[in-house]
Amino acid sequence: MVGSAQDDPNSDPKDEASQAELSERRDRLNRMLDGRREAEEAVAAKAKSSSTGYGKAMKLSSDFIAGIVVGGGIGWAIDQWFGTLPFGLVIFLLLGFAAGVLNVLRSVGYVADPEARLGGKKPDGDSSK
Repeated sequence: MVGSAQDDPNSDPKDEASQAELSERRDRLNRMLDGRREAEEAVAAKAKSSSTGYGKAMKLSSDFIAGIVVGGGIGWAIDQWFGTLPFGLVIFLLLGFAAGVLNVLRSVGYVADPEARLGGKKPDGDSSK
């Protein structure tokens, strides 16, 4: 090896020892940095998953509440139009509750969409027959 410390007759053993020590310190520092990088990536992934969870919770709760509000609004409008004050509101509130629960179950994936149940969707995502 040209230019290495072993070929140089004037090389000092202290220089070789200091080079070995520097190499060892560099390796140790790289290991520590890798460990910290992995820890920071794990914390970032955990923070990302928790924010994703909050977003999903907000979507599910808004789907549920929207079903109830729309059902109540339709029931109130029918009561005002036909003069059947409590009956339309009660019936459509219950229907809105059921629709909200169904929307949440569809969003989570426990219930298939109507097109998928009837065979309208093909596996490749093409809905034409």
